[in-house]
Parts: sequence; structure tokens; C-alpha cells
Amino acid sequence: MSGVALGLEIVLVFFLALFLLHRYGDFKKQHRLVIVATLLAWYLCFLIVFILPLDVSTTVYKHCEAANSASVATASPPLSNSSLSPSAKNGNGTLYTSKAPSKHTPVIDKCTKPWSYIPDGIMPIFWRVVYWTSQFLTWILLPFMQSYARSGGFSIAGKIKTALIENAIYYGTYLLIFGTLLIYAAVHPSWNLDWRHLQTIGITAANTWGLFLLVLLLGYGLVEIPRSYWNSANRGFLLMKTYFKAAKVMSEKADAEENLEDVMEEVRKVNESVKYNHPLRKYVDTILKKCPTEYQEKMGKNMDDYEDFNEKHNGCLTEKSLVKLHKQVNYAVQRHNRTQVQWRILLEQAFHLEDVAKNETSATRQFVHTFQAEEPQGWFSHYVYSPAVEWYWECQLKPWCYRILAVALALFSIMVVWSECTFFSTKPVLSLFAVFINLAESSYNYLYIEMACFITIFFLSICVYSTVFRIRVFNYYYFASHHQTDAYSLLFSGMLFCRLTPPLCLNFLGVTHMDAAISKDYKKIPTAYTSIMGSMSVLSFIADGFYIYYPILVVVLCIATYFSLGTRCLNLLGFQQFIGDNEMTSDLIDEGKELIRREKRKRQRLEDGENRRKEWKERYGNFRDDSTRNRNVHPEPKESISSDTSTSRSVQKYTRANSRGERDRIELLQDVEPVDFNGETFTDDPLDTESGRYHSGGRYLSMSHSRIFDDV
Repeated sequence: MSGVALGLEIVLVFFLALFLLHRYGDFKKQHRLVIVATLLAWYLCFLIVFILPLDVSTTVYKHCEAANSASVATASPPLSNSSLSPSAKNGNGTLYTSKAPSKHTPVIDKCTKPWSYIPDGIMPIFWRVVYWTSQFLTWILLPFMQSYARSGGFSIAGKIKTALIENAIYYGTYLLIFGTLLIYAAVHPSWNLDWRHLQTIGITAANTWGLFLLVLLLGYGLVEIPRSYWNSANRGFLLMKTYFKAAKVMSEKADAEENLEDVMEEVRKVNESVKYNHPLRKYVDTILKKCPTEYQEKMGKNMDDYEDFNEKHNGCLTEKSLVKLHKQVNYAVQRHNRTQVQWRILLEQAFHLEDVAKNETSATRQFVHTFQAEEPQGWFSHYVYSPAVEWYWECQLKPWCYRILAVALALFSIMVVWSECTFFSTKPVLSLFAVFINLAESSYNYLYIEMACFITIFFLSICVYSTVFRIRVFNYYYFASHHQTDAYSLLFSGMLFCRLTPPLCLNFLGVTHMDAAISKDYKKIPTAYTSIMGSMSVLSFIADGFYIYYPILVVVLCIATYFSLGTRCLNLLGFQQFIGDNEMTSDLIDEGKELIRREKRKRQRLEDGENRRKEWKERYGNFRDDSTRNRNVHPEPKESISSDTSTSRSVQKYTRANSRGERDRIELLQDVEPVDFNGETFTDDPLDTESGRYHSGGRYLSMSHSRIFDDV
């Protein structure tokens, strides 16, 4: 099995990274280089997390072999030739004794190789490739690609120029920090700088920056993840939060629509002013291709290509202004599409939670949906996940599963916080994870060691990575599922993952006392991952101070997250956050509840109209064919009415009678056509105003000229 486990994990981790990237990114619309760079960054970081437990188990096996060698050397002292029997020498001259070992001589068991044992020499090369590739991505390539992807340039050279200018300050800051550390190392009297020391200084600087951010994200995730699962068991809380999100998403959706219309108006003016023979016309055509289809059709109708270019009317138009407009179009279109998708997803979530609330008191114990799924139900929904099974799962079992999972995660978070505050204590060992690993190491239970290491580092990774997914920096960095994350945010996440994963793994090795810099046991064989990092004692004030005592701040961050101090500060600054005891939150909940009700009424009317239309078609579907045949027969008698008045009257009477019945049936069919309720006015609806704009609690909700609910 040597190397098989490593190969399997390499393949499985690749598909895991590909699946997550497909969920958030859009393979069809985004540039291939962006997809490849993000996938590579995620893949390398996930590899470190999944393969580090194999490195630990292999290192424990090496400890066993080293302990056996030391025990053999201690238990078998050299014997003199005079004390040996004549048969004490074998054929090759090796000395041995035929006497049975005394009761004081320890019995040495042969070490058993773990099932996931990795041969010598593979792991150091593997870690060097993974680590230095990820560092090249996060510090050099991905920042450049971020600026390149967000640039509005029309050529590769123009985008590269913009990216270099934007990253000049970025790279200059890194050079300044590294130069400062280099000068400090050069003037230190006891240090002899060589390539190995320079490499260690660079790794230490990168890990220090990553550890600083790691503790911040970890303190948030350790509290928020268990709390989110506990709140998921409370249907009322989830429904109120969904109403709150609906009000915020509708506001963002309306702002995005208005912003898109403003940008499209600028594009229309440029399109009309730049004629077919203008030197900048090719750039305008590139901008038009990025616009939504309906706007392209409107702009194409009013295009007068026969007019020649007049330089007097286009003096202020330059390539630089078109680059800026191109960037605005990309941003406006992407934001508009994202808010449209988020609104539809939020509606489905709100409808489902309302259905769960209604079905909780159902006497039949059959889950009934307000709106039937458009897609036909498969065999799983028909035979396995029946309405009765769905009722028991949604109304009975699911809340308890969330509570049990929340309690388990909360206990694990407490263990992590305790270990982060006490892992520097080696005698006695206070870190719980170090105690578990030491117990498993004493019995050489490799499977237990790997499972304990994997669960621990996986939980730490989830706490950190999930926080990265939840971070939102206005609209510049915004992670959205269902393929709605832009290229800039994808690349930024790859940068964060590559910077956070190495210090996360070093922190894990320190918590489990597998790092000699923490355990102070320099006789133990270090892991292959630790060996490529070099000796952190090169910068003693960081290795013995910052790395050990800074993680204790996770306690402060956990307390701040538990009492929602960051959320309350953002709310005071004007960023609406969901806080239960806040008046603004209550207003937004009421607004979102009304928005969901209006959408529900509209969808019910459309669904009722569609059902009536189908019913009438099934009953009277042949009437349209009869009326068509009658209309084809009538023209011949009508041609003869001019010659015979009596015949004309009888034909007209017969035709009029037929047309009356025909009209009645047609009117009945027309009555069931779906009615456009966008123009309706409800006297009790606070959103319907003459200006189409709604003010709530001093908050401005902008509405575009398009209707408010056209996205469904």
C-alpha cells in the first residue's frame, strides 16, 4: 500500500476543488486562465490539509523505528569473546549470545508499517513543490491576475500595463518588509546569512502575516459555525432572518438595476456618437457585446451607419474613457445578474420555510408544498422521499440533527480554544489534541492517529475557509454560490487560501506537539512538512514570542463574536446587520415579509391562471379547430349575398349566430390568460407609490423604470 493512499488523496482532492469551484464560479463565461489559477490555488491548499495526516503517521512510524534502534543498542551491550561459547560466532563473524534474555532485558516489538506509509524521499519533494508553487501563486501571479481580470482594457498589452501599475505599491510593500527583516538578520552578530537562512526568513515573514489573519478568521469561525447550526433548528429565527435578507437583497437588486440603466445610457450615447468609420468603433463594439441582449437590440435599432465620422462632435472621447466605460459595464452586468439570481434563490428559501411552518401543525403528517416543482419528480421523490418521509424529516428530525451537530461542534470549538491557549506547556502537557496524539503514538495506532489529525485540521480549516467565503468587502469581494462569483473574488480567495494554509498547518503541528520548536524535543524526527520550513529559531522573537502567545488572542475574538460586537459596530456605521433587538432590523423584517407576500400572491395568480388555461384546453380544445373550419367555409356564401337579398339575410343570420357562440367561447378562453399585476395598486401596500421609490427608516430603496418583480 506504499504510496497508494497518497495517490488516491491527490485524485480525490482535485475533484473536491473542482466541485467547489464549479459551485461558485462560471466555467462558461469566465476566462480559462482565471479558472485554472483559482483551481490550482485551491487544489494545493486542500492537498496540504488532506495529506498532512499521512505525513504525521509516517513520522510516528519513524519514531518507532528510532526507539527500537535505541532500545536494541541499550539492551545489547558489547560482549567479550571470552564470555561467549564456541558457537557464539556465525559464519560472517557477527557476535550473538544463545542465552535467553533475562527478565530485566526489555522485549522490543517490531514496528508495523502504517497502511498509508509513504516511502522516504517522496514527502520532502512533494511538500517543496506544493509549498513554493502556492507561494508563487499568492505573492506574484494571483495579485497580477486580479488586476488583469478587473481591468477594462481592450488588449492584452493594455491590461498588463494596468495590472503592473496597480500592483506597484502592492509589491513595493512586500519588498520593504522583506528588506527590513534582511537588514535585521545581516546586522545580527551571531547569524551567518546563507541561502538557507534567507529562505527561512522569507517563509517566516509569510507565515507571520498569515498567522495574524488566521487568528482573526479562526476566532470568528469557532463561534459562528456552531451557532449557525443551532439557529438553523429554530424555524422562526430562520424565517425572520430570511425576511431581513429579502429586504436587503431587494434594495441591492434595485440599485443594481438602476446602476445598469445608467451605464447602458452612457453606452447608448457613445454608440450613437461613434460612427462606423470612427477609429474607436471596434472598442465600442467590444463594449456592446458585454451588454445584456435586450439593450443590444434597442441600441441596434437606432444605429445610423450611413453617417460619416465627424471629429468635431467626438473630441472628448478617448480610448482611456472607453476603457473606464468597459470596466463599468462589466461590473454593472455582473452585479445585476448576481442580484437577480440571489433574489430568486431567496424567494425559494422563504417559500420553503413558510411551508415548513404551516406543515408543522399538519394532522395528516404529509408535507404539502404551496408551489409544485416545475421539474418532474424522479423515482427517489416518488418512492423514497415521499410526502410522509419529507414531513418527518423537515418537521421532526432535521431540527434535532442540527442541535446535536451544533453541540458537537461547540464542544470541539472549546477544545480548540483550550489547546490554543495551553499548547506551549510541555510539562505537563495541557493541550488536549497533544494528549490524544501522544496516547495514540504510545500504542502506534496509525489509523487513530490519522483520523484524529484529519478531524482536527479539517475542523480548523472549515472554521477558517468558511469565514473567507462569508467575508464581503462592499461589492469588490463578494462570494456568491450558483456560479455568481466574479473573477476578482475567485482569485482573491485563492490568495487568502495560499497564505492561510501554511500557518494553519504549522499551528496544528504546534497544538499537537509535533513541531520541535514547540515541544522542545529536538531528538524526535520532525515531519517532512516541518523540515521544509526550516528552523524558525532564526528569528527568535517571532518563533518564541509571536508564534506561541499570539494565538491566545483567539479567546478575545471568540468572546467578541459570541456577543456580536463586530456586527453591532457595523450596524452603528450604517451597514444593516441582523440584530434581534434593533428597531432597524424590525423594520427590514416587516419590509421583507411584505415583499415575500407580494411575490407569493403574484406566483399564485400566475399558477392559478396556468391551471385554468390547461383545464379549459382539455375541455374545449376542439372549439378552436371548429371555428377555424367554419371561417374557411363562410367566405363562399358571403360572395353571393349581393345577388340575393333573402339568401344574404339568412346567411348573415346563420353566420351571426355562429359568431356569437364562437365569441363567447373565445372570450372564456381569453379570460383565463395570465394578467399582468405589475400595474396594480394595493391601497394597503407601502411599496406602491407614485414615484416608484420607497423610503424606510431613512433608507433609500431605488427603483428602476422596469417593474419591480420582473425577474420571476
